[in-house]
Amino acid sequence: MFRYQPQPYVTLKNPEWLKNATLYELNIRQFSEEGCFKAVEKELPRLKKMGIDIIWLMPIQPIGLKNRKGSLGSPYAVQDYFGVNPEYGTDQDFAHLVEAIHAKGMYVILDWVANHSSWDNDLVIKHPEWYKKSPSGKFQPLPWRDYDDIIDFDYSKPELRKYMTDALKFWIKEYDIDGYRCDVASFVPIDFWENVREELVEIKPVFMLAEAEDKELHRKAFDATYNWTLWNILHQIATQNKSAKTLSEAYLAEHVSIFPKEGIRVNFIDNHDKNSWEGTPESNFGPALKAARVFSILMDGMPLVYNGEEAGLNRSLEFFEKDPIEWKSHENEKLFTLLFELKHKNQALWNGIFGGEMIRIVNDRTEEVVSFSRQKNGDKVLAFFNLSPKKIKVNFETSDYKGKYQNLFTGETEHLPEKLQLEFSPWEFRVLHRER
Repeated sequence: MFRYQPQPYVTLKNPEWLKNATLYELNIRQFSEEGCFKAVEKELPRLKKMGIDIIWLMPIQPIGLKNRKGSLGSPYAVQDYFGVNPEYGTDQDFAHLVEAIHAKGMYVILDWVANHSSWDNDLVIKHPEWYKKSPSGKFQPLPWRDYDDIIDFDYSKPELRKYMTDALKFWIKEYDIDGYRCDVASFVPIDFWENVREELVEIKPVFMLAEAEDKELHRKAFDATYNWTLWNILHQIATQNKSAKTLSEAYLAEHVSIFPKEGIRVNFIDNHDKNSWEGTPESNFGPALKAARVFSILMDGMPLVYNGEEAGLNRSLEFFEKDPIEWKSHENEKLFTLLFELKHKNQALWNGIFGGEMIRIVNDRTEEVVSFSRQKNGDKVLAFFNLSPKKIKVNFETSDYKGKYQNLFTGETEHLPEKLQLEFSPWEFRVLHRER
């Protein structure tokens, strides 16, 4: 008899410490008045207390001067792949920061710009053949975008691939970092990334995050990818009067059925691209902001906090100039702390294959309401969201979930019946949980 044993779609192994990890994007230039590594170090206890596990540092290398944008330039115009930007401190300062992060039981990943460099990177002189050229033989910026401060590499050159792989290995060997967030990852050939992953894990287990949404990147190269789609749909619901069905039927159904279970999605309300070019969380989500934020954290995936969100950052940070965050006490920090504490202890909310699948809880107001459960090893989380500006009454079919739970936001014990009826204010939500 013919027997076919299917090969797994995802063949890489996630580091065990990713199982319930949270991610924090840190813009060194704007994180403090000083804009340096030492200033970051001072805030590590606060970030640890908030529940952050992985710190993603935006590019730390020197920034190109030629065709620079603004007075300080873009961190993504890398002048030297093996150097440290002196504006942020010395290489010893950076090494000390990595050690301090590890001492807190946290991990650190670097932003890596493999697709392009600054115009005055040494490679332009030493290896001009490593760059893409226009038909007239001129260096070529990123096509169709206003990125004239950088020029594109040509990954058909084996020598370039070796150079970039060696550079990626350098920061792990020399500074003991824990992985990379890879800028415009899908613009670089996937076989390059798959080879890089193999070489990096020979040094240590690494976390690889792609700024891309292609599920193929998960097969052998990346643990996690961006969830741009979730942001876009939540934004449409919040600002364009889209139905909650846009989320449940057009996205969640496909996500659960098609996306590889081992693939971790990074869910966010803000990041440096959104913040600097597309508005603030308040302008992008309005009254729906808190509901969208909580949904993005409870959904399958790894939550991302962009620096300043916890302080209620309500403006777009300058990208090419100094523009430090105004730090102040804000309810967001308490919200993140509460949700991340739940994520750490309740296996239902763990990342990727470590956590529970999202299962629909049937309700009679699907135009406005999304409700789901996640379960893993006896841990449960039930979430009910009114994703509309309407005050509504909703009936839920909860016979599979009846029993005693704790309300996350009130701390009170609730007994869930077979049929649940709730009255929701606009954008209101309820989260119940139970640990074994």
